[in-house]
Amino acid sequence: MTDTAANSAALAAKPQTLWSTAWRQFRRNRLAMICLGIVAIYVGVFLYAESVYWFARLRDVVPSYKVADFAARNAHPSTAHWFGTDFAGRDNLAQLIQGVRIAFEIAFLTSAILIPLGFLLGALAGYFGRWVDTFIIWLYSVVDSVPSILSIISISYVVGRGMKGIVIGMGLVAWVGLCRLIRGEYLKHKQRAYVAAARALGAGHLTVMLRHIAPNVLHIIIIVFTLAFPRFILTEVILSYLGVGITGEPSWGVMINDAKQRLWLGVWWELGGATAAMFFLVLALNIVGDALRDALDPKLKTAEGSKA
Repeated sequence: MTDTAANSAALAAKPQTLWSTAWRQFRRNRLAMICLGIVAIYVGVFLYAESVYWFARLRDVVPSYKVADFAARNAHPSTAHWFGTDFAGRDNLAQLIQGVRIAFEIAFLTSAILIPLGFLLGALAGYFGRWVDTFIIWLYSVVDSVPSILSIISISYVVGRGMKGIVIGMGLVAWVGLCRLIRGEYLKHKQRAYVAAARALGAGHLTVMLRHIAPNVLHIIIIVFTLAFPRFILTEVILSYLGVGITGEPSWGVMINDAKQRLWLGVWWELGGATAAMFFLVLALNIVGDALRDALDPKLKTAEGSKA
């Protein structure tokens, strides 16, 4: 027996988990792997931008990306300024890098509200049913009946404009989709034999919900997170473009809003840079999210198996 055959036999004999199987399937998608590399580059840029921001803040100095140089205003792209400069002579590349920081912070902080809220309400509705389920269905139906962009703007005006308002607004609106999915999974899993066995052994409701059922719906949370991440970025850009989003920081939406006023002067590089940075990140995240959904969703595996 050759080494390859021995390795294949050992791999077949070893029990395969959902995560190992999903990772093997994900790796076979070359486009998804390329996009994962692009996302990794953006993550590196995000970490660098965070270090620049906090270094300046802790030293109580003006960060380099905010330093104006009116002698170099609206400069064309060059070796000194790869993406040119804006109306105040600030380097557009430095601001684009900080835009990555804003985009990731918005998406991560919004997810920190969305995921616990959507999971908790969905789990309660699906597990307990009856009046709990009825109330939560009514609650997310009310939230979902109002256009999300209007709800986010209204909440941001109440709690305060800026990043805090956007994060809280999106978090209090975007949980509905996850709640529906988790509710459906808990309705299904609470009828399974392993849940009945856990109850027979004396496990309480909280133990069954979190220790026994929750690991089986974790892939749903990961899928929702990866697919919602680019949507949060686009929503922030739209709100900042409308003037109700980020203030005082170089968000991509703010850059696009500022740049549109100088297009008639032929100054296109600020708008082009912000649009390109947003486009490649959102595209890569969408492709990675779709690939993760295909790899992690057992229903898709079952459907593919039945067709084969």
